[in-house]
Amino acid sequence: MSLILVLAALIFLMVVAYRGYSVILFAPIAAMVPVLLTAPELVPPMFTGLYMEKLVGFLKLYLPVFILGAVLGKVIELSGFSRSIAAAVISIVGSQRTILSIVAVCALLTYGGVSLFVVVFAVYPFAADLFRQADIPKRLIPGTIALGAFTFTMDCLPGSPQIQNIIPIAFFKTNIYAAPWLGLLGAVFILTLGLIYLDWRRRQAMAAGEGYGSNHSNEPESGIEDPRVHPAIAFVPLLLVGITNKAFAVAIPQIYGETSSFSPAVMGNAPNVVQDVSKIGAIWAVEGALLVGILSVLVLAWRTVRPRFIDGAKSAVSGALLAAANTASEYGFGAVIASLTGFRIIADTLQEIPNPLVNEAVSVTVLAGVTGSASGGMSIALAALSETFISNAQAANIPMAVLHRVAAMASGGMDTLPHNGAVITLLMVTGLTHRQSYQDIFAVTIIKTVAVFVVIAAYSLTGLV
Repeated sequence: MSLILVLAALIFLMVVAYRGYSVILFAPIAAMVPVLLTAPELVPPMFTGLYMEKLVGFLKLYLPVFILGAVLGKVIELSGFSRSIAAAVISIVGSQRTILSIVAVCALLTYGGVSLFVVVFAVYPFAADLFRQADIPKRLIPGTIALGAFTFTMDCLPGSPQIQNIIPIAFFKTNIYAAPWLGLLGAVFILTLGLIYLDWRRRQAMAAGEGYGSNHSNEPESGIEDPRVHPAIAFVPLLLVGITNKAFAVAIPQIYGETSSFSPAVMGNAPNVVQDVSKIGAIWAVEGALLVGILSVLVLAWRTVRPRFIDGAKSAVSGALLAAANTASEYGFGAVIASLTGFRIIADTLQEIPNPLVNEAVSVTVLAGVTGSASGGMSIALAALSETFISNAQAANIPMAVLHRVAAMASGGMDTLPHNGAVITLLMVTGLTHRQSYQDIFAVTIIKTVAVFVVIAAYSLTGLV
């Protein structure tokens, strides 16, 4: 019965998200109904002590990132930089390679350490410009951004600074460059098949006479047409975000050490506030980099941005608050579901898979799918099962680096089900719905999931690491 309740809650939330209902409203309902039916007395304490605790914890860490990322995307849009970048890319690669251009920009930003959510906000304005100029259906933008930001640069490429590539380090005593050749193989597989699929979808639309379309929601405002901003200037803010994010990430631990403590003197005898810099330093770095990016746009294009900055900032912040609340709700849902007996049954069943790497891959991707979070699902899986994974791998002489790469890649597979926070944010920012664009996101998800087993097969056949 407990297993059925967990699966029912998951299916309910996926259906709700796909149909466009508010996840903020229905995520707590989906999470609490199984609790109500199994242990009704735990509903109030679990709602406040687990669901809301996780929701608020997510907002505490990431709300500034959402807001700053949205504002950066908005000022890039208002400044006309997005149109300049779009025109430059079109002139270099041609309209037939518009999709490749967006994938490349997303990949550069995410591999440079920019948060996946920030990439969505920052890239969308000029992605819309490129697709409009090339007359490619807008509905293909989410799948294109997902391929560039949510797949191979997130957890395949060795050295990726994204959290999905960092979490396994603590469990397997590895580093972000673990199993580089397997990671590169997986990245090439995903990128190649992903581009082939998206180009096939583009050609389908072209043959049917479908263009960019009209009357879309959340269309970026056009910047000034004359004079056109030089592309070299337009790219400066995006480059600064990537460079300063890396610089801050290196400098912050050196400045603050492992922990930071200060006394809130204004509160009298209040205890010191202690923060674990090793856990939040990367977030500080992203926030600082986004501020630098925003300021650089304002310095370079103040006269253009100023007349519309107030209204633009308001709309950007409103969108960011909604996106952050959606994702935080998913985070709370995942925490409650992971605490239920039915979830434990799922985890125990997955341990019966004999091959150590397949066992790990399936366990991580299933739990990521259930919780709707790559990082959340992987954290839960590794916290509960890492000792088993390690023991089985050692018995089969499998290096820890391979365990790291398989876990990281598997986390970004089935996590992008309809209720995933990043998916909901991506669709909200682009002004599209699940019905219009989720098919392409899911296709990219399938490619990503298959890539994990391609990598496992490559290791098993060749010993490649």
